[in-house]
Amino acid sequence: MTRLDVEWAIAEIDKFLLVTAQVHPAPSPGVVHLGTVMRGSQVEAAAAAHVVEQIFDRVLRGWRGERPEQDPQYRWLRDQAARAKSQIQRADELAEKLGDDAPEMDAGNLHPWAWENGRSYWNTGHHHQAVMQAAIRVNAETQAKLGRMDVSETELFNQAFSLNAPTADAPRLRIMDDDGGKTYDNIHRGARAFAEGLYAAIRNPGMHVPHDGGEEQLALEQLAAFSLLARWVDQAKVVRAP
Repeated sequence: MTRLDVEWAIAEIDKFLLVTAQVHPAPSPGVVHLGTVMRGSQVEAAAAAHVVEQIFDRVLRGWRGERPEQDPQYRWLRDQAARAKSQIQRADELAEKLGDDAPEMDAGNLHPWAWENGRSYWNTGHHHQAVMQAAIRVNAETQAKLGRMDVSETELFNQAFSLNAPTADAPRLRIMDDDGGKTYDNIHRGARAFAEGLYAAIRNPGMHVPHDGGEEQLALEQLAAFSLLARWVDQAKVVRAP
């Protein structure tokens, strides 16, 4: 995913703010106007709002979860636009002045298998459900790559990364070629254990333990873990029996 185009984003926010601004209507002979009206039409406002909402998804964490059910004049959304504009314009300054210049993780840069299916859940604050979608997608993509619909999750990855030679009904995934050294063994044993840990400690409990939102940072770290597994699977070669 490319980096946010700052100039474009600010221009789109300014466009939305201009279109949705409340103004006094132009005077008309014999007509008395009370109050104000929105500068642009509802169609223009809706189109501009659609764009800025995508910008908010990139720069305002969890904003959709705070959204009111009704916002006919876009007042609440205008407040979010002002917040987003400030965040974009002053991001570097805030990072410097607040002291911690550690790298930030952007969920949008995760492997697509770990992000695409859960994006809508994440954007509405359902972080745990987003992680479960990542687990489902990575499993499904691995099954498809190997042509293995007879096994899933822990058993699927145990067989996929097994150091045993492939058999007619059990092809293997190879992250690197066998050079006869320990690295080859270590990488595949590690990938096998890593996958087993993800599905045993995150996916399986997550399907049976109730969650009412979940901690965002924890969920982001879990998504990152599934993203790493997804990259290994995606980049690996399929080795089949002769």
